[in-house]
Amino acid sequence: MNEEEFVARRRETVFQSMQKLKIHCSNDEVPNIALLGSGGGQRAMVGLLGSLVQLDKAGLLDCVLYLSGVSGSTWCMASLYQEPDWSTKLETVKNKIIKRISGPGVSWTDTLAKLKKYYYGKDIFSLTDVWAVMLVTTYVKEIDECKLSDQWDQHSKDPFPIYTVIDKQCKQREEGDPWFEISPHEAGYSLTGAFVGTSSFGSQFKNTTKKQDEMDMLYLQALCSSVLADEEEIWKWIKALLLPEIKTASEKMRQDPHSPPTDECYQVLLNLVDMNLAVLKGTDPSALDQSIRTTLTDLSGGQSQLICQLEKLNDDKTAGKKAAKQYMMQYTVDVCNYFSSERKLNSWPFDLLISICRCIAQWIWGRHYNFLHNMRDEAVPAALLESETRDYIDAGLLLNSPYFSVLRKERDIDLIISLDFSESDYFTTVTQTAETCKKLKIPFPEVNITSEDVKKPKAFYVFKGTNTPTVIHIPLFNVSNCGDKIDAWRKKYGTTQVPYSAEMIAELLQVSGKNFTINRAKLLEQIRVVAEAKYFQAQERQI
Repeated sequence: MNEEEFVARRRETVFQSMQKLKIHCSNDEVPNIALLGSGGGQRAMVGLLGSLVQLDKAGLLDCVLYLSGVSGSTWCMASLYQEPDWSTKLETVKNKIIKRISGPGVSWTDTLAKLKKYYYGKDIFSLTDVWAVMLVTTYVKEIDECKLSDQWDQHSKDPFPIYTVIDKQCKQREEGDPWFEISPHEAGYSLTGAFVGTSSFGSQFKNTTKKQDEMDMLYLQALCSSVLADEEEIWKWIKALLLPEIKTASEKMRQDPHSPPTDECYQVLLNLVDMNLAVLKGTDPSALDQSIRTTLTDLSGGQSQLICQLEKLNDDKTAGKKAAKQYMMQYTVDVCNYFSSERKLNSWPFDLLISICRCIAQWIWGRHYNFLHNMRDEAVPAALLESETRDYIDAGLLLNSPYFSVLRKERDIDLIISLDFSESDYFTTVTQTAETCKKLKIPFPEVNITSEDVKKPKAFYVFKGTNTPTVIHIPLFNVSNCGDKIDAWRKKYGTTQVPYSAEMIAELLQVSGKNFTINRAKLLEQIRVVAEAKYFQAQERQI
């Protein structure tokens, strides 16, 4: 089944919903309505869930044709789409999700076992694999090994789901098409229109196809949420959880007379982790550097190793910090290269740690084979054809809402309902989209936001234009549901804080849902306007 068939089936539900709401509409001309969930970590996950629950109670959820998310909103989507036809039993599904994310986390044994599967199960390992087990499981409290492409036949009643990321190289070079989307049907570049089947995304296409397993839902959630990544936290995680595992393995291997000198290797890796942490904190790493060099020289029978020389690292200035990080990147890669070339540590979990260290040093996230590599197609930007691999990262690093997934011409969207769960400025997403659309000549209404709106956002904004979709923008915390305590709510529900308590989750569900309790009549009116405009335009064309 392709997207057209999925959407045609969903349109039946939308049409029935319009009839219940007594909105003029024909089966052939139902309004194409897209609901967008922005990024925002667990705040976005819970906020989107609360919004959908109240939208359902308001009798308006079945009007939505597409559901698209960025970052934390995709955590909510992944949880919802585990359940066949979730939109028909949302209260039950919500309770199940809340029970899980309020409960115990994933055990370290299961976490490490999953990381091992990722490490040995694919050609290209990256920090996204680490992030999936390190961070995402902390919030979603499960390891979801289902595949997105398996969902086709389970959601005859639900909106069409779109998960969004961006192409890192396109973002950095400001060329090509950075907007990348993944649905149960296909994965590819939203504006260029270059796609591959979702089950084949990540496989290598040369003279023959080198098949890779389809990514699971845990990995997809990590791919969508790497904006939360913090280098220091990853090194701390390695030291607290992975290095003890390395030490245990070292002690077991020591009993084998043919094993490499694992104690010394373990000490080098421990010092390497501490050295990276020292540089990030601005403390002197020279003693650790000396210890590493001495040990590696001893391991090599007195031969000094080609590791870049320690220079005076001045951390008082920005330039000094950048130079220090650049130095540590090369230093870390050199140490990893030593172990790889000497083949001293090619067994689990030493090989895993060396790969992670290399990925951190080079900051490799979401790397996949490029399905467009060496294709010849003038419609595809040359920038997308060149490299054998591409890196995909959190869309929030460029735009914290998935507008461009639903602005594809083929989807012909009439109404966009934008839910903004951003941490600070709730209007950057919509204003930035308007600016980008103007440059790219994509129909989008003009957006004007006052300084007063930024300080005290209202609960409901409508932007309209000629021959453009109507855009409804709803900030999470606003004067209607938070009064004069907007800043306090923002502070309480920060993006990077530890998983919320059950009480905090319940409170956030309530305040996010309140946006639809308050604005049901306004939202219904805008749905009526776009639906009837489309209906009467179709009638006029037939005359």
